[in-house]
Amino acid sequence: MSPTALTVLLAQPRGFCAGVTRAIDIVEKALELYGAPIYVRHEIVHNKRVVETLKAKGVIFVEELNEIPEGEVAIFSAHGVSETVEQEALKRGLPVIDATCPLVTKVHKEGGRYAQRGAHVVLIGHAGHPEVEGTMGRIPGGVHLVTRPGDVDKLTIPDGAEVAYITQTTLSIDDTRGVIDALNRRFPDIKGPDVKDICYATQNRQTAVRKLASLSDLILVVGAKNSSNSNRLREIGLELGKTSHLIDDARDLDPSWLQGIKTLGITAGASAPDVLIDELLARLESLGPIELKVLEGVEENVSFKMPEHFPEAPHHKAVSAL
Repeated sequence: MSPTALTVLLAQPRGFCAGVTRAIDIVEKALELYGAPIYVRHEIVHNKRVVETLKAKGVIFVEELNEIPEGEVAIFSAHGVSETVEQEALKRGLPVIDATCPLVTKVHKEGGRYAQRGAHVVLIGHAGHPEVEGTMGRIPGGVHLVTRPGDVDKLTIPDGAEVAYITQTTLSIDDTRGVIDALNRRFPDIKGPDVKDICYATQNRQTAVRKLASLSDLILVVGAKNSSNSNRLREIGLELGKTSHLIDDARDLDPSWLQGIKTLGITAGASAPDVLIDELLARLESLGPIELKVLEGVEENVSFKMPEHFPEAPHHKAVSAL
């Protein structure tokens, strides 16, 4: 690197959203209340560092409920679960804590209301994503899944039927606009959520990375490879003509990327903790002088309440004072 300081711009906002913060807080409180082990179905959020940190405290992550021993505390991840999974936990008598993001729960309820009045429900989302699987398993009568505008023409919905749509929360207004336009063209009377019901964190982080791209020569997105919102931040950088890399942490930084770079933009997905940004900045400083600036942007003050009631402690676990 040149002795001239590298200008480093931090996007605002970046990193944890309120739903992720709440989910991690729920796991931490469960550890306080019941002690280890605590079982979580799927990754609590899509971030390797978060998962590894919780594993070290005694959290065991499983793919399915049948991997959880009888009577152990089970936590559902922030992405939500299908009704089938919830019923399975109930049948087994597992003490359950639901860490589903309240915005995801809101989508479940909206989809359920549409279905109850006989509408065909269309879900805009990515097949295989845990949130999408959970949502599809929450809507009675089934859901039509679409990802791209071209998918709308393939929908097998009778003419004149009532149609409504809901969206995966990790997709922004910008991500879904093309599909929504296609739905409106085919189904002029289609119902859908208000703009304010789209996940605020996804939209804010995408707006911030667009500003970052206009000012940077290179963009680094800190986030997990299986994080939908982190991948989308990288894609936006590329779409705007800027070389962009998605990295798990500072160890993934290739110093050769910085050759000829005067301004580096950094952001982080909604499930990436601040410590990963701190470590990346330290790595950059070890390579040469940097001048750090935080861009102006939305100051998020959203917070979600913890569940009102945690289940009674399993009889074999000692309850510690909070």
